[in-house]
Amino acid sequence: MFNSIWYDELIKPAFNPPSEIFAPVWTILYILIFISLMIYIFTPAEQNKFRGYIYFTLQLVLNIIWTPIFFYYKNIGLALLIIISLDIFTYLTLRKFYSVSRVSGILLIPYLIWIIFATYLNVGFLLLN
Repeated sequence: MFNSIWYDELIKPAFNPPSEIFAPVWTILYILIFISLMIYIFTPAEQNKFRGYIYFTLQLVLNIIWTPIFFYYKNIGLALLIIISLDIFTYLTLRKFYSVSRVSGILLIPYLIWIIFATYLNVGFLLLN
């Protein structure tokens, strides 16, 4: 799925990290996301948690579809729309999770920061290529 020749030939935005950084960062982020979800699921709440599950599911789907749109279909513009939506739904997830468990919400902060940075990179790729 990953076309490294196409990606390697792209003009990279400033602060583009080396490719070797992405796997360890995403591994850590997915662990934090999973722990956050487990805390959210198992924390009793007086409020209805359904909206949090919807936000979480939407951000997860957007996260999953961004990679093939960017790397396989090479559609940087559509990938940007997806990642902006991902930013929004991750923020909504974080707020909802935080309202049930502070720890659950705080664990999503590194993820939100990383995808905002990824949004910057996506904009850079779009403008430079």
